[in-house]
Amino acid sequence: MSGVRAAGEHGLLVETGALPVSHRLDALLRARRPAGVVDVVPGPETVLVVAPGVDQGVLRVRLEELLSEALRAPAEGPAASAEAEPVTVPVTYDGEDLESVAELAGLPVEEVVARHAGRELVVGWLGFAPGFAYLTGLDPALHVPRLATPRTSVPAGSVAIAGQHSAVYPTASPGGWRLLGRTPLRIWDVAADPPSLFRPGTRVRFERM
Repeated sequence: MSGVRAAGEHGLLVETGALPVSHRLDALLRARRPAGVVDVVPGPETVLVVAPGVDQGVLRVRLEELLSEALRAPAEGPAASAEAEPVTVPVTYDGEDLESVAELAGLPVEEVVARHAGRELVVGWLGFAPGFAYLTGLDPALHVPRLATPRTSVPAGSVAIAGQHSAVYPTASPGGWRLLGRTPLRIWDVAADPPSLFRPGTRVRFERM
């Protein structure tokens, strides 16, 4: 199901129906941003477009056109970072949950590390906290549940997994993901432009230090 509907006073929510379509629409909107649009927030099956003071009827028509383009030619449609080099994230694999993940997965610890660092992941969307990216494409063998009781504080730079996703905690925060290790790479910097190292469609590779 796809379409465009109102989302609050200043927003329109485009229902894309699938993450790849969200990525293509996000790329189209960044390349051909309609006048008055101040923010574009892609999600797993939606893209929120924020445009205060803009004629929503006119904007809706334009979004429907771009959505049709994103849906029409998936093979040729743009991806957010299809031509960019992957972001390499160096990791020290010494996380508090590394052994419990190995037990849950039925694998040796070294195999958990090899599987986590052995494939390219893609940023699906950002949420939970500024700069917190949900990385898709995690090895199915590492699909383990969140902690039953979240930690009250997880250090910035913690590399973690939960369910079908991996992530790097951009700042210290509470969290229930299982910690595999840590990276010195700063992925969130309010003084940078853009502040987040990751955006939807960014390709990511973890590399053992």
